[in-house]
Amino acid sequence: RCLSDWSSDVCSSDLLCGLLTPTAGELEVLGLRLPAAAEALKRRIGYMTQRFSLFDDLTVRENLEFVGTVQGLDRTTLARRVAELLHDYRLEAQTGQLAGTMSGGEQQMLAIGRGLMAEPRLLILDEPSLGLSPLLVEEMFALIRRLRESGLAILLVEQNVAQSLEIADRAYVMENGAIRFEGTSAQLMASDELRQSYLGV
Repeated sequence: RCLSDWSSDVCSSDLLCGLLTPTAGELEVLGLRLPAAAEALKRRIGYMTQRFSLFDDLTVRENLEFVGTVQGLDRTTLARRVAELLHDYRLEAQTGQLAGTMSGGEQQMLAIGRGLMAEPRLLILDEPSLGLSPLLVEEMFALIRRLRESGLAILLVEQNVAQSLEIADRAYVMENGAIRFEGTSAQLMASDELRQSYLGV
């Protein structure tokens, strides 16, 4: 159990990442306890905040390098990860482009790439489909599925209930700050009340 003075929806993610310190209690993540293990957790958890939160006046490469440097990657590992992520997320052509001038889909790819710089064991994604066109939303969920299938643990915060349930192992549906439904994705998909209230079927 863990308490904080903050009440925003970002609070829980920031606590998990060690960015906020609990005011009471302890939080255990990946076998490590906060706040004592906050520094160690920064290397084990990747975090993509809502609406990108990129450094708009830095280039694509500089955004990746900055995060890797903060996470303490050595030069060899930093160079390797930047090259891998530029390739994997089809950003090689935008290497020198300022992040603030990229399209929404490109910015989202870069934001996820930043979260993966240190090859984390857990990736937290906060509304990754927000503001994207329907086609890009499909691509985003396909990417999340591939990351999940690679063995990466993912905590997904998302308003797109139907597509989230298709790729999640377990889900929690919140309304006005309270959990309305919880269980495996199959259990929630089988709930008539949930399907009528949130899926419109």
